[in-house]
Amino acid sequence: MSSTHPAPADERLTLFHRRHARRQLAKGFMHVAPALVLIGALPNLLSGHEAWTWVAAAECVVGAAYLVLLVRELWHLRRHPHLRERVAWLELAAAGILALEGYHIWHRHHEAELTGAAVRFHALPWVYGAVAVLFVLLAFHMPRLDARRYLHLHDDGISYRLKPFSRSTHLCWIEVAAIEPVGEADLLVHYHDGRHRRIALSAMHDGTALRDNVLAHAARYQATSAQA
Repeated sequence: MSSTHPAPADERLTLFHRRHARRQLAKGFMHVAPALVLIGALPNLLSGHEAWTWVAAAECVVGAAYLVLLVRELWHLRRHPHLRERVAWLELAAAGILALEGYHIWHRHHEAELTGAAVRFHALPWVYGAVAVLFVLLAFHMPRLDARRYLHLHDDGISYRLKPFSRSTHLCWIEVAAIEPVGEADLLVHYHDGRHRRIALSAMHDGTALRDNVLAHAARYQATSAQA
């Protein structure tokens, strides 16, 4: 998103939280320890002290892939923190880590049952599997999820959603008596019927520029109405 210049009369901007890059960074480091554990057996495998199995091979591939993709993600966040790729590869690697962790938990319980432990249903492997599936879905839908947080400037007013899972808010100019800047980058809307609404753009990346875009859009509407 680029909001450093006045927006056209009709434009939809994807919004990002001002801590977006920091949150992505924290999310990326969540699986570093499990990734290191997965590749920890590589020296023993290469030396022949442990036998290669499909699980061991998957662990090495997934763990190494996650670490490489994390370095790539850090580079991407440094250069283009608000530009999403079509596929979030780091999330796919994280899904692989979660799936392997779930498999190991199931396998440990299964071996215990083979040696005489009581057969019981174990929910944790299924939880890991479900979260792994969720990460796969996120990997292919991150741009769509980002687009749920938006600011749409149009002829009749503005529409916006500042939280991805909240409802959209629609503001029509004909209902607005005045709109003014407040605080660091917020807007206070005064309606003709006496209601007030505060639009908290200060929580968004480049919130001051977004606020200025809205004010310029409102000014264009007022100028057009005055001429009419």
